[in-house]
Amino acid sequence: MAKKWISMVAAVTMLIFVLSACSGGSKTSNEGAAPAAEPATTGGAGAGSSTEQYGDTGGLKLPLVDKPTTIKFMLSSNSAKIGDDKLIVQELEKRTGIKVEFQTYSPQTYQDKLKVVVASGKLPDIFIGLKPAELKKIGQQKGVVAINEYADMLPNFSKLYLQENNWVIKSFGDEKGNIYTWPIYDLNRDVNHGFLYRKDIFDKNGIKEWTNTEEFYQALKKLKEIYPDSYPYASKGLANIFRDWSFGWGIGNGDNYPAYYDEKDGTWKYATVQPEHKDMLDFMKKLYNEGLMDPEFLTDTQDSWTTKMTTDKSFVTWDWIGRLDLFYNQVKDKNPDYDLRYANPVGPTGHVRTLPKVSDFSIAVANNKNKEAALKLLDYLTSPSGGELMTVGVEGVNFEWGQDGRPVYPELKDLPLVDIGVLEDRYGMWLEGAYLRPDKRSVYYKFSEKEQEAQDKIMKEDKREPMDPILNFTDDEISTMAELQTSLQKAAEEFNAKYILDKSYGDAQFENFKKQIAKQGLDDLMKIYNDAQKRYDAAK
Repeated sequence: MAKKWISMVAAVTMLIFVLSACSGGSKTSNEGAAPAAEPATTGGAGAGSSTEQYGDTGGLKLPLVDKPTTIKFMLSSNSAKIGDDKLIVQELEKRTGIKVEFQTYSPQTYQDKLKVVVASGKLPDIFIGLKPAELKKIGQQKGVVAINEYADMLPNFSKLYLQENNWVIKSFGDEKGNIYTWPIYDLNRDVNHGFLYRKDIFDKNGIKEWTNTEEFYQALKKLKEIYPDSYPYASKGLANIFRDWSFGWGIGNGDNYPAYYDEKDGTWKYATVQPEHKDMLDFMKKLYNEGLMDPEFLTDTQDSWTTKMTTDKSFVTWDWIGRLDLFYNQVKDKNPDYDLRYANPVGPTGHVRTLPKVSDFSIAVANNKNKEAALKLLDYLTSPSGGELMTVGVEGVNFEWGQDGRPVYPELKDLPLVDIGVLEDRYGMWLEGAYLRPDKRSVYYKFSEKEQEAQDKIMKEDKREPMDPILNFTDDEISTMAELQTSLQKAAEEFNAKYILDKSYGDAQFENFKKQIAKQGLDDLMKIYNDAQKRYDAAK
């Protein structure tokens, strides 16, 4: 690697890692753990392989190389070492001719390890996890590959990100139109979070599920009357409650909250100073003052919240849809009637968040002798064939198709649950950064009856806020944002808490807060967002 960019990286690594909120990157979390597949036949550069037998490769010809090639791929994993005994390693070599050495580190230590590796300049062929701003700097110093420069040999990348989603370059690329990160396509479920309620308690007491904010309030009020020692609404999200509720008030839908894009006038605004935000705070304040919201809603721990939601202390919350079945399985022996369900949204818009179609995990390719093989490998993983391999498996080897069109894993039939963690641990599937186009037939998208109800409730009429544009900021803008965002958000969260908890807070305090936060540089921050939006619009 060139010494020029190595020394630059060593100087900026510690600064850039702080700038995750500024740089437009996002990371999607997945849940997910298990016995070794029968080894696949390997030999030579894809010996015995043919493109046709592996399904839709998007136009790539297999094998990808004409001589044995080893690619080092650094990523985060909860599993033990992903070695040559894993099905995925064997099958990738069989199909592509490339032996992939997965260098895995636990999520707890990965970022520290990555910092050391980047500072050394000895980059693996493929790696994930740098903040976008740092990755761009390294790319501009020729340390990692500008992927768009190799588009003619990458049919899947070209189709998805240069043709069908051509905003990707302007959102994730640099000012010269170069992109150094390989995106992930169609990972997110349609609905993954929202309000949850104890349907068994509602039904027992003749309370109907709410369909609007007033009915939500009346339901909590009725529950308080019946269970006076309870606090009907509980929360474990700490200050994130303001972001989580914001979708229903139309003042948030993206990773930039409290900054959000207002589709009505095409400008970016700061949620905390908007009249809709005050309306939301007033509603929360009413719930708090009437004992309908847990007094610990800004400080509660996971364990304490769990206890409340699995007893008769609290009945409504906001969380991940996986909780619907997790809580039931936790308490079913003592309370077989326990029934936590996904609820209608709360707030004037009646909306929840829209999750992005394209995600950025900062997957990069080192600019070395293996770069073309590494790029082709990523392109194969982006094809329907590669997506099926990494997230479903190998038909006839580790799975068969069930009658419902979902994969069945005979080796794992005795496990109570086959989730992506189990598949990662056993076969090397679902490695974060190596699944680039998840197959929707995978177990990750096999919803329980309660989870499917959540999808249907929102998607039938598409009760989702419009996606905020994914903006691209200059180095100078990122530097200014780093100075402003933390202090502004801290001030906003402190005011939110005081407004709800202090009975004396009202209109006058809200107006004074708007003046105070303006003096802290709010206008400068929003100018950066709106300038970036102008560039985004001009690039259409």
